[in-house]
Amino acid sequence: QVQLVESGGGLVQAGGSLRLSCAASGFIFSLNGMEWYRQAPGKQRELVATITYRYSTNYADSVKGRFTISRDNAKNTVYLQMNSLKPEDTAVYYCKGPSNTWGQGTQVTVSS
Repeated sequence: QVQLVESGGGLVQAGGSLRLSCAASGFIFSLNGMEWYRQAPGKQRELVATITYRYSTNYADSVKGRFTISRDNAKNTVYLQMNSLKPEDTAVYYCKGPSNTWGQGTQVTVSS
């Protein structure tokens, strides 16, 4: 079955960087788009970035110019490089794959 496992979250100071990874299995990764979402405490889950199977990308306005989504089809992994982090980026970050499948999430905390 489809399985997604995120990693790479942690605590970082404002202005710092983190790289999240999402390892995928159970489907043909190279033929599917992938997405990163986040959910801050008390807020709805929001779309952060998408990447199609053709490597086209799209970003939420709040992260444009700071975050980069990428994929490595040889490793069945999608990444989210997060630079210039802000306290408002604090959230649980999830990757989403086909058939509305979600990973377990990874916590990102940005201190001011």
